[in-house]
Amino acid sequence: MVRKQRSTSVVGSSKSSVDVLLAEKVDSLGEQGDIVRVKPGYARNYLLPYGLATIATEHNQRMVVQHQKRLVELEKDRLKSLKVVADKLSKHSVTMEANANEEGHLYGSIVAVDISKSLKEGGFDVPADGIRLEGPLKELGMYTVKLQLHEKVKTEVKVWVVPAAEKS
Repeated sequence: MVRKQRSTSVVGSSKSSVDVLLAEKVDSLGEQGDIVRVKPGYARNYLLPYGLATIATEHNQRMVVQHQKRLVELEKDRLKSLKVVADKLSKHSVTMEANANEEGHLYGSIVAVDISKSLKEGGFDVPADGIRLEGPLKELGMYTVKLQLHEKVKTEVKVWVVPAAEKS
């Protein structure tokens, strides 16, 4: 009786290396969509079973190219909408009330989170980490605050810090 020897090789590989298409980012190997050449054992025992890569067939490569084109289009649309929001924000101002002494020094301070809340109340969803303050606002006055909505979309908004209305 002759037994068939089970093949453990990866389809499309040679004995020394195999080309795989990364399905996810793998540290020290590459980004999602990259085609990399690895040892067959690394592909067979780690990348393929954990779903980190697939065999780099022409069909898979075409699918990745189509997916990347869609991502580029989505990013263009997103940038366009963020530029519209940035334009509106540059014409917008925020008025914030704060308790202050006679010299105009605030008893507390106004930070990015406070400005973000005021912008959200005004209909602009700007996260606190997108607000670029050089430090907390500690005095009454008008400030021009820089906003970064995206690495390519930056704008400014005017923030008025006024004394809190006294309750009678």
